[in-house]
Amino acid sequence: MINLKLHMPTKKPTQSRSVAADRDRRERFVTLANKRVTAAILQLRLVGNLANRKNYEYDAEDAKKIVRALQRELDDLKARFKGEESDDSSIFSI
Repeated sequence: MINLKLHMPTKKPTQSRSVAADRDRRERFVTLANKRVTAAILQLRLVGNLANRKNYEYDAEDAKKIVRALQRELDDLKARFKGEESDDSSIFSI
């Protein structure tokens, strides 16, 4: 019986691969953050346009509900960036 041992070199991640992967992850983060934050700001401005009483009719309770919902989402966002759990189950309705 012949015993053959095949030598399979193990691939160790090189420093350059790790740095490249980190750079790719960073680039994706920056690209998406720029797009998503810009879009969120534009959407918030559109919500803010609802405050124009010449075009819309609402009461103080409606305004409070909108502000509370947005503040709750912002608080959840802050918690997620701190590594804390957040509740993604809220749906807004006046």
